[in-house]
Amino acid sequence: MPALASHRKPRTRVRSTTPAVGLTTAALAGVTLLSTQSATAAPASPRPSIEDVQKKVDDLYRQAGTATQQYNQAKEASAAQRGKVDALLDDVAKRADKLNDARRTLGNYAAAQYRTGSIAPSATFFLADDPQAYFDQNQLMGRMAGRQQKAVTDFRTQQAAASKKRAEAAKSLETLTESQATLRTSKENVQKKLGEARAMLSKLTAEEKARLAALERKKEAEAKRKAEELARQQAAAKAEADRRAEEAAKQAGSGGDTGTGTDTGTGSDSSATTKADKVLAFARAQIGKPYVWGATGPSSYDCSGLTQAAWKAAGVDIPRTTWDQVEIGTRIATADLQPGDLVFFYDDISHVGIYKGDGMMIHAPKPGANVREESIYYMPIYGSVRPA
Repeated sequence: MPALASHRKPRTRVRSTTPAVGLTTAALAGVTLLSTQSATAAPASPRPSIEDVQKKVDDLYRQAGTATQQYNQAKEASAAQRGKVDALLDDVAKRADKLNDARRTLGNYAAAQYRTGSIAPSATFFLADDPQAYFDQNQLMGRMAGRQQKAVTDFRTQQAAASKKRAEAAKSLETLTESQATLRTSKENVQKKLGEARAMLSKLTAEEKARLAALERKKEAEAKRKAEELARQQAAAKAEADRRAEEAAKQAGSGGDTGTGTDTGTGSDSSATTKADKVLAFARAQIGKPYVWGATGPSSYDCSGLTQAAWKAAGVDIPRTTWDQVEIGTRIATADLQPGDLVFFYDDISHVGIYKGDGMMIHAPKPGANVREESIYYMPIYGSVRPA
């Protein structure tokens, strides 16, 4: 009898979850370990303080100012060298014309002698592969007629002069190339420094920008306070000078001195005052125009471009760069500043402004700012000059 089939339901095999639990635990542990290692290996660098940002940005703008003066200097040198090269090339062209005239004269002599059936010594010289060697033959000069000899002498003179000028022109072109390379480098330096400053400012949060603005206002207020103190000191000094002058005039009058012909400085003082008035009138008219590095007007200026243009308006030509402007005129102490004087800033003399009186100046400050009035104490003072 066949065996009956079993009616028991087969058992479902249940897979153990223990290995999965172990894998998950290991994975979490690995992630935790990696996170810990990452945090240890590359900690987040702390954000600089607003004070540090302000100092760094100010320094970058100062460096940009220095690079701007280097650019201005290179631009002037390049322009001057270009003028020299152009003049030399014009001279070379003129000398080439003279040389050709001398060559034609020799050719005429040669043609005339050919027609008469003889070859003149001058033609032999002209057609020789090495004319200089031919000149070494002493008999040539004895056989030449006076006019022919003069023509050959003129040819040699023009040839030597043209060769010399061509050499000068070639050397000047090399110098021009160097000046233009310096100009490009200076321009790149300015752009680099300004780019770094802009990048640093762009990373600030709204709160940090507000704090930076507050620091700027504090700095401006302190500079203004110092300017007011200088104004008081200058006013007191002027009052004392006027008092002494008045006393001296009274004493001179009581002594019977009419004073005729004794005033020797009035004309000079009046001329200086007139120039200063013109300088300040021009500078005030530029207030509100943007600072642009390398600019000399009329729509924008850099610091030394403004001072140069202002003094030019008064009929006085001064150099282009701060480094050259500081060397002109008369050095003036800060306490003795008068309107129109130039005030220079920083140890590297990278900025300049026009003194307007009462401790204030008119200047083209920096990129992103316009020509404005400001305290001379906003930046560290290097020194001052009176151009004329």
